[in-house]
Amino acid sequence: MTARNTKSGYDVLKDEVLNKSSAFSREERDDLGLRGLLPYSVNTQNNQVKRVLANMRRKETDIEKYIFLMALQMRAEKLFYRLVTENFDEIMPIIYTPTVGQACKEFAHIFRMPKGFYITPEDKGQIDKILDNWPDKNVEVIVVTDGSRILGLGDLGSNGMGIPIGKLALYTACAGIDPQHCMPVMFDIGTNNEEILNDPLYLGYPQQRLHGDAYFELMDEFISAVKQKYPGVLVQFEDFQTENAYKLLDIYRDRILSFNDDIQGTAAVSLAGVYASTRISGVDFKDLRIMFLGAGSAATGIGDLIASALVEEGLSQEEAMLRLWFLDRGGLVVKSRKNLASHKQPFAHEHDSMDLMESIADIKPHVLIGATGTPGTFTQEVIELMCKLNERPTIFALSNPTSRAECTAEQAYTWSNGKVLFASGSPFPEFTWNKQRFVPGQGNNAYIFPGVGLGAVACKASIITDDIFLTAAKTLAHMVTDEHLATATLYPPMQNIREVSLDIAVQVAEKFYEQGVAQEPRPSDLREFIASKMYDSNY
Repeated sequence: MTARNTKSGYDVLKDEVLNKSSAFSREERDDLGLRGLLPYSVNTQNNQVKRVLANMRRKETDIEKYIFLMALQMRAEKLFYRLVTENFDEIMPIIYTPTVGQACKEFAHIFRMPKGFYITPEDKGQIDKILDNWPDKNVEVIVVTDGSRILGLGDLGSNGMGIPIGKLALYTACAGIDPQHCMPVMFDIGTNNEEILNDPLYLGYPQQRLHGDAYFELMDEFISAVKQKYPGVLVQFEDFQTENAYKLLDIYRDRILSFNDDIQGTAAVSLAGVYASTRISGVDFKDLRIMFLGAGSAATGIGDLIASALVEEGLSQEEAMLRLWFLDRGGLVVKSRKNLASHKQPFAHEHDSMDLMESIADIKPHVLIGATGTPGTFTQEVIELMCKLNERPTIFALSNPTSRAECTAEQAYTWSNGKVLFASGSPFPEFTWNKQRFVPGQGNNAYIFPGVGLGAVACKASIITDDIFLTAAKTLAHMVTDEHLATATLYPPMQNIREVSLDIAVQVAEKFYEQGVAQEPRPSDLREFIASKMYDSNY
């Protein structure tokens, strides 16, 4: 090992990239000036993982475990990622959903050390200059949020920084993007959450949200600066309010390598689950009728991608759209409704306005997808009606965190006598009903965005089209085995996420080459080439 510069031994121990703590060998201790600074024994990384895992498990609450793990990430990067990759099932719910929701709500109160990059309205005209303060000059992936719609929790202002930090941890853990080439960004342009503004510990820009032209001018300055400073960088937009989410995607999708995870990532993971569900329900994908409760960016993004998938199956665009029905706070989205947001208008049909129960009874959907952020909206009556209409109905309760889910896995299985094919945005435990074991699948975007990002960065793609997410969805669905389906599981095990991400990266890279947008010369063995770029967390 060589230090990144002429650091002293003490500095090496404070450098999260170099630090191996008690695992430094005798030779390394001599070479790096570490003798006397460490206990005598030389540990293996395996022993370190066991120690850290035991200490984490001593913590009584998930938020305490989250704080513990974030501290580990800041002091010993490779150990952190080795721990995560070997214990995905246990640690994913802590470093991301559902615990990250609580971490964001409490971000200012649990703040320890700065991580990430912050942009405020006071930085206008200087973004290019202040980007020079970022230590890594080879940024490959940026996740940016403005904190306006964090999970199902709403406007959390700069407390939403926990989301880009968490997403980029998943980029590394799931797909092997080097953490030193990842940049979490908080576009901190204020908050309209009065409770947060009145919090004396709040760390963000303490004003009402910037909006209109001033908002988009500041974002444009940021995008222009990172495009020039980090050529080929991938920008992932995350947890923006629906209207701005669509506007930003429309503005930048052709100007910089970018996508919106809430619109496109959620769509791909949901489509994959729907594909898998048809192998149990026996209903051909092209014959499905699908109803959405919620019509925000996540729901309509899913609708757009499913429509594309239906067209690929041979339906016309008009026929595909007629298979997709949406409800929002005003009831069924129909053409007679006035002042419908632009992203809802393509899904508005000639039909009478109805509430949820009336709509289910009339339209008879095979699949019901919840993306409301409102807990408990899939009631027992809703589940029972879906079962009356379908032998094996599909129910997706996608809202995050767990406290916002439209229903729990236990409720879905119990109220349906085990008939429902269930998936959720947050994890739920296994459940047994009448001696049958159910393993509820988690429709987590972590199945999609890391692999898409890895494929895009590896082949130096210049643009990400919706076809890429269709490819990712098909790849993920094909990884669901008959063994998984036997427990009504619609996704592969989270523990296999690195294999999933690599498969998706290879398939989307093939698509990039087919589209002619990959700037990296095509290697003879694409899988081996991409795998060689994945970060290794072993010492």
